[in-house]
Amino acid sequence: MSAEIDLATRNLKRRGYLDLDVDPTLDLAEEINRLKKERNAVILAHYYQESEIQDIADYIGDSLGLSQQAASTDADIIVFAGVHFMAETAKMLSPQKKVLLPDLKAGCSLADSCPAPVFAKFKEKYPDHIVVSYINCTAELKTLTDICCTSTNARHVIDSIPLDQPIIFAPDVNLGRWLIKETGRDMVLWNGSCMVHEIFSHEKITKLKIAHPNAALIAHPECEAHILDMADHVGSTSSLLRFTRESPHSEYIVATEPGIIHQMELAAPDKVFYPAPPNNTCACNECPHMKRNTMEKLYLCMKYEMPEITLPEWVIEKGVKSIDRMLEISARAGL
Repeated sequence: MSAEIDLATRNLKRRGYLDLDVDPTLDLAEEINRLKKERNAVILAHYYQESEIQDIADYIGDSLGLSQQAASTDADIIVFAGVHFMAETAKMLSPQKKVLLPDLKAGCSLADSCPAPVFAKFKEKYPDHIVVSYINCTAELKTLTDICCTSTNARHVIDSIPLDQPIIFAPDVNLGRWLIKETGRDMVLWNGSCMVHEIFSHEKITKLKIAHPNAALIAHPECEAHILDMADHVGSTSSLLRFTRESPHSEYIVATEPGIIHQMELAAPDKVFYPAPPNNTCACNECPHMKRNTMEKLYLCMKYEMPEITLPEWVIEKGVKSIDRMLEISARAGL
């Protein structure tokens, strides 16, 4: 898919789209809201987006919530403030709608860690296995997948599979290891990972816990096991948000992409949140792909209705089945 992204980017540059300057006197929020009404568009934003994009979105959520919203919207245009695989998922669920992504290069290190042609060869070694893939994967990988899952519904998906049915889990090895521990299932794991969630420093988090002894450590299951083992709560982004809103703790160390802290602060303004420190010199652990989307790019995207996400019909037809199965399991579980 990277070659297609590069070609699309070159085409946009040739048409002058990426070289446009935005008038600094524009009220971008006002203009985006105006365009949203004119275009009959809906803006979906992941929790990891910049706070101003979250504030203007019609729906903010994690992978499961965004997938469900993409399937249910009656808008003509879906503007996805997230990363490429999320916009692909929206297109697969709503192929008749125009799906826009503010920056085509807003990719995902986890999705990139599992190229579909390589995984297809890997899958051939386990012909009797069912494939469960974390939704953070490419559209092509979804065509090789039997059931998708998110961190919210992963355990429900695994539990829905008969005990005598062997499973391949891809692409996130850390989520896979956590699911093995939680479900007791012995799964074959693809060795992929998210650059954001693998960089947290055990030593620095320990020091932060010593400095703030009343703070609860909360972590996303994409983190490595040594982080999850010391966490007070492990869960999806929506689960982490709910925990901070409902638990009695007044302080939290947050081991996931710090964009979620904006929603945590809005939901619990009397509480204090510390982004878990990485093992480099940065102050926090931001996803560079998520942060490629800006208000300026969102405005231009809606004004010119590009960049647009397109997928071959066979990819949509074959890949959407794995998403539909996931949504059916989620509906039965009341998620």
